[in-house]
Amino acid sequence: MTGTPRIVVLAGGVGGSRFVLGVRGALRARGIDDTAAALTVVVNTGDDLWLSGVRLQPDVDSITYALAGVNDSERGWGRVGDTERVNRELQEWDAGWPWFTLGDLGLGTHLARTGWLREGLTPTRVLERMSHRWPLGARLLPMTDAEVDTVVVLDDGTRMHFQEWWTRHRATLAPARFENPGIEHARPAPGVTEAIADADVVLLAPSNPVVSIGPILAVPGMRAALRDARAPIVGVSPIIGGKVVRGMADVCLTAIGVETSAAAVAAHYGARSRDGLLDAWLIAEEDAALSAEVAGRGIRSLVTPLWMTDAARSAVLAEAALGAAGL
Repeated sequence: MTGTPRIVVLAGGVGGSRFVLGVRGALRARGIDDTAAALTVVVNTGDDLWLSGVRLQPDVDSITYALAGVNDSERGWGRVGDTERVNRELQEWDAGWPWFTLGDLGLGTHLARTGWLREGLTPTRVLERMSHRWPLGARLLPMTDAEVDTVVVLDDGTRMHFQEWWTRHRATLAPARFENPGIEHARPAPGVTEAIADADVVLLAPSNPVVSIGPILAVPGMRAALRDARAPIVGVSPIIGGKVVRGMADVCLTAIGVETSAAAVAAHYGARSRDGLLDAWLIAEEDAALSAEVAGRGIRSLVTPLWMTDAARSAVLAEAALGAAGL
């Protein structure tokens, strides 16, 4: 194609952050300077929460910080060089969660966000305002303006916020299911369905299929918008060699009855030709033997290196995903 492609990425978490950076890098390598006009990122807000009176949006912040170049890439979350003086003071007051660290710079973000929300701005408008601070090279949209935090329900019926299950218990408590209370009344945030309809390609980042991509797809109207899109939908496997790259996505997949394999996750998303979502699916070289299985499910399979160990490799992966869409 000629001109600037219009790309929509559905993303969340560290994998999503790295992939979005790769897409921006691939666009720049193509000589596209105004990447913000080309790249729209629909960000998971299912793991948002209220804590100590402020609204936290972990995936929003991770992707924002990554694009701004201020993220702590070693920890995988928060701002590089952050301190924790206020967090220690909160713990002295027995406030917040002692196992959930709030960095001082991060708290600045949370306070600004909360103030704007209290003033009546929607999460979409808040994220737009946040994006003005740094030249992100992308337009970020929340999946919805509704609050649809993720709740983990254990086998014994105990319910807890996803962040408690993930951060405090490190996913060691067997989940029976994941819920997003109120999501049935949510709608895609303004601009989301329009971006999908106008896109030349929609990319599913190698994010956790259950708690990062899952909530995005669960917003009423989102799957219909994707199925009706004129653009091809290309997904990138978060599983390499039968293992998750980081985090505990395998536990989440097991809870919904999906095997931890590139082929099984492809089947979970399904082929668009069979009332699913995917037109093409990128799998790692380590999983090349699964290519025929993916293809048998009606999804075009492409084998390519998936490790995003640095910015250059992330850009190469993103370029492969764009190539899979014929761009």
